[in-house]
Amino acid sequence: MSLCPLEFRYGSNDMRVIFSRENIIKKMIEVELRLYKALEECGIVPKGYYEAFSKCVGSITVRPEEVDKREEVLGHDVVALLSILTDRCGDASRFLHYGATSNDVIDTVWGLLVRDALGLIKKKLVSSIRLLMRLTREYKDLIMVGRTHGQHALPITLGFKLANYVYELTRSLERLVDVESRVVRGKMAGAVGTMAGWRGKGLCVESVVMRELNLRPHEITTQVVPRDGFAELVSVIAILASQIERFGVEVRELMRPEILELAEGVGGRVGSSTMPHKANPVECEKISGLTRVLRGLVVPAIEDIVLWHERDLSNSSAERLLIPHTFMLIDEILDTFNEVLSNLKVYPENMIKNLKLSKGAIMSESLMLKLTDKGLSRYEAHRVVRELVTKALRSGSELIDVVLNEPEVLKYLSVDEVREALDYSKYLGNYNELIERTLKYAEEVIKSVST
Repeated sequence: MSLCPLEFRYGSNDMRVIFSRENIIKKMIEVELRLYKALEECGIVPKGYYEAFSKCVGSITVRPEEVDKREEVLGHDVVALLSILTDRCGDASRFLHYGATSNDVIDTVWGLLVRDALGLIKKKLVSSIRLLMRLTREYKDLIMVGRTHGQHALPITLGFKLANYVYELTRSLERLVDVESRVVRGKMAGAVGTMAGWRGKGLCVESVVMRELNLRPHEITTQVVPRDGFAELVSVIAILASQIERFGVEVRELMRPEILELAEGVGGRVGSSTMPHKANPVECEKISGLTRVLRGLVVPAIEDIVLWHERDLSNSSAERLLIPHTFMLIDEILDTFNEVLSNLKVYPENMIKNLKLSKGAIMSESLMLKLTDKGLSRYEAHRVVRELVTKALRSGSELIDVVLNEPEVLKYLSVDEVREALDYSKYLGNYNELIERTLKYAEEVIKSVST
């Protein structure tokens, strides 16, 4: 019986495999095997035991239900696995887990799982950024209303709007790479982190295990690795999800029938069980819902930093939930985001229509600055233009018609200068250079991640 939607509804099979019980047990056995090799290579145990144990574990399969059944009796998941391996491998397992503590295995396995999961997430995020970059280039010059506080502000282009998301998501890609260097590490240091069980050869043991697993070791630990790394990891992923949600909210707002500048383009879906006409932004709404859950995981991740002395167990149960759920959620969010981007509908005709709703009023800043350039104080120009805008709005007139009938303005500006000041296409600033600068930055970051 499936209880959690992450088991059957959300997240990819690739991510699900990474955090599956089978894979976790496989990784635990792999860490124990590498430890055994290190013990022999460092001269702590007699030669031959590693080869015998390696042959044994290569010929057996340990099922999750076996470990669960043994754990019911022993009350310890790692010991349950060790007891099964001892039963299966006999004398070859004599030095199994020698000098180690459970979290040498658990925390090193977390490092391996997070490495694989981050690799998948980074790949999907790069795909998102590239899709946004393509859309940015395609719609670089498509003029639309820029909105602040939900109100019409100044003209921008759709490409400029999308370039801002390219920038934000590229920053998250950098953050993922940065946090990876602190979290994707291994721990092989014994009961309280001093390596005492290996009698002076602990650094050798650590070196061999990390070499075999292609991990860097933590510089120093207690019985467990510092939990600030997981707190940072979950926080960084929550930031990424929130950035994607911001785009989702953008689409949801701009998909309103009275606006309809952007829309989800996945066809053939039923919008409502009772209203046949409905086309709802369900994918973007799903992004919002899952992001709310993901942000909620930041708190337990931060709470897990606060452990007693060299460790207690209060973090363990929380991490079993929050780390796999964090990755499954961001995995689904990214997949949904990429689907939205790949099928995004753009309505240029509605952008033009909405641009003209204010009848030129959104060009008031341009007119104000032009008057200032011609001799009025900036404050006085603001007053004059504000009065003209108010007059235009009250009368339902185009701003240009009101301005061209205002002698106070025509003392300073010619008719052509007024027309230029109120031309949407002439008030886009350095949008093109800003877009190109952003795309260059994204390309450089993606290249650095790929090398």
